[in-house]
Amino acid sequence: MTVPDATAAARQPRLTPLHAVHRDLGAAMTGFAGWLMPLRYRSETLEHQAVRSAAGLFDLSHMGEIAVTGPDAGDALDYALTGRLSVLAPGRARYTMICAEDGGVLDDLIVYRLAPEEFLVVANAANTAVVSQALAARASGRRATVRDQTDGYALIAIQGPRAATILAALAGIPLGPVRYYASQPATVAGREVLLARTGYTGEDGFELFTRPEDAPHVWTELAEAGAPNGLIPAGLAARDTLRLEAGMPLYGNELGPDVTPFEAGLGRVVAFGKPGDFVGRAALAQRSQAGPSRVLTGLAAESRRVPRHGYPVLWDGSPVGTVTSGAPYPTLGVPIAMAYLEAGIASAAAAGSASGRLAVAIRGRTEPAHVVSLPFYRRAD
Repeated sequence: MTVPDATAAARQPRLTPLHAVHRDLGAAMTGFAGWLMPLRYRSETLEHQAVRSAAGLFDLSHMGEIAVTGPDAGDALDYALTGRLSVLAPGRARYTMICAEDGGVLDDLIVYRLAPEEFLVVANAANTAVVSQALAARASGRRATVRDQTDGYALIAIQGPRAATILAALAGIPLGPVRYYASQPATVAGREVLLARTGYTGEDGFELFTRPEDAPHVWTELAEAGAPNGLIPAGLAARDTLRLEAGMPLYGNELGPDVTPFEAGLGRVVAFGKPGDFVGRAALAQRSQAGPSRVLTGLAAESRRVPRHGYPVLWDGSPVGTVTSGAPYPTLGVPIAMAYLEAGIASAAAAGSASGRLAVAIRGRTEPAHVVSLPFYRRAD
C-alpha cells in the first residue's frame, strides 16, 4: 500500500471554484501565491485591450477575505492598520495598509464596512495568513473577532468602460447610485452577491463576492451577456499590465517589508490624525519627517527592449535604483516600468537635467529611458 506524501500534497496549488470553467475555456494556467490561476486565455494583449475598450472578466478568487466583527471591530482596525476605519460608513470601502512596527508594509488591503460591527478585509493571496494572524494579535483584548473566511467566497471582477452596461442587465439593483469604493448586497444572475465598485485595472468596474458554488453560474451568465459588448475573459498577465499602466503597486514588487508607504508615494494612507496609537506609528512619523531616500518613479524606455523586475537603473553608468515592474505598454506601444530611484536622481531626471543620463541595464546592454509621471494611463471620465 502506498502512503500519501503529505508534504507533496501540501505543495499542490489550490483550485478556485472557477477552475473547471477555465479548463473548458482552454486557459493557460500558472501557479500563483499557492493557487492555480489562469495566466491568459488567448492573448494577454487582446485581453488588455478588451478591458481598455470594452470589458474583461477576471477570476480573483485567490484573494483572501478576512472578517473582523464585534463592538470594537472599528477600533481594532484603527490600531492594526494605517487608516482610520472606525469612521467608515457602512457600505463604503477604503484602501489601506498593514505595517510592521518598523513601518514596513506587510500588505496593502481593501477594507469594506458591511455593517456597524462588521468589516471585510481583502488581502493579497500570498499574505492572507500573515494578515489574518496579525489582525488577530492586534485585536487581542478588544471585543472583536477575526476569522479567515477565504474558503467561503469566490471573487469575480468585471472591468472596463462597458462593465456597468453589461452588469446592469443581470443585476437586481440600479448601478448608477453605487459609488466608487462602495459596496452593497445585490442579486446578479439570480444569485446573491456582495457587489463592490472597486478594481485593479484603472477602469470603471465591479467586483462580485459570491458563494463558491454560485461562481460558475455568475461567470457564465456575465460572459454570455457581455459577449455582444466585447467582453472576454482575462487572466493574470493582462491584470498585471493593466495595473502597471494605472500606476497601481503590486505587493512583492512595489510594496514589501522593506518599503514604507512614503517611498511608494502612498503616504496618504497613513492617518496620523486619528486618535490613539497604531502599529508602526512612531517609525512612520519619523520616515515622514525625514523624507524618503528613494522614491517610486515611472520610466518609459526609449528602445523596444522591456525593463523587467530586478533590472538595475543607471545614471551615467552608476546604479541608482532598481526596476520593480515592467512590461510592454499595450495602450501606447512603448515599454514602461516602475522603479525605485534615489530621491535626488529621480528629481534631476524628472526635471530633464543635462548633468546625467538615465538608462536601464537589460541583459548586458544599457538602454536609455526617461522619467514619466505616474500613472502612465488615466481613463477619461
